[in-house]
Amino acid sequence: MTDLSAAHDAAVTDRTRLAGSAYNGDRDLAARQSLYQWQTPRYDLPGLVAERLGNARGRVVDIGCGNGKFIQRLRQDRPDLSLLGLDIAPGILAGVPGPVAVADATRLPLAAGSIDAALALHMLYHVPDIPQAVRELARVVARDGLVVASTNSDRDKAELDDLWQRAAGDVLGIERGPARISLSARFSLEKAPAFLGEEFGQVEVTELPGTITVRDPEPVIAHMASYRAWSDQHDVPFDATIDRARALVADDIARNGAYEITCLGGILVCRR
Repeated sequence: MTDLSAAHDAAVTDRTRLAGSAYNGDRDLAARQSLYQWQTPRYDLPGLVAERLGNARGRVVDIGCGNGKFIQRLRQDRPDLSLLGLDIAPGILAGVPGPVAVADATRLPLAAGSIDAALALHMLYHVPDIPQAVRELARVVARDGLVVASTNSDRDKAELDDLWQRAAGDVLGIERGPARISLSARFSLEKAPAFLGEEFGQVEVTELPGTITVRDPEPVIAHMASYRAWSDQHDVPFDATIDRARALVADDIARNGAYEITCLGGILVCRR
């Protein structure tokens, strides 16, 4: 199990894979984000983050800003803020409204105490040294500033994990195939408070539970296919497993009228 865990961690944090494949554009990230339009209740995550920044003034940095969904919203809702987007993947920054820069979360190109608030949204699980990234967050944020992080629970989308194992098992001719990779496992909602609590005295967690309900397999399949950058980690033919998953979801919809996925993510607001 240790070897599997080490291989999993290496794949999730490999900078070449992240910058060159997983996030060299926003197609795969957008596919994962788009699944939430079928979630009830529907959370406006950029709006919730903007709300958490209510008292922030001055400079805000979005670390691992990806395709800039949060920056775009903050430019609209909080034009008073000075925003900077950072990411290790140059390709995904192309469509993000500037200023943006390529940077590593464990070596932020920012002076100590120079930022009023930092965002680390659904990205700390990609950082090889999470404690060092948390130390960097604490270093760059002013003493009365805040950090807003987000991630998913270990229990998030368990139905998709089950679907993958069913589909992989069918492809391999066994009862259940190997588990699919979990991006958020290293910094899940359950683990995050301990990591952040090392540097921040106050960590306030808001859970965001919901249910995704689809009546067409494609949004689910697009989400699963968005993990293609890690296809070599699955020990099963990736495309064949995706095709089998599509058939299984279609069967479930034909039988039950819909396919449901239980979600659990959360926002963590950190202060000293």
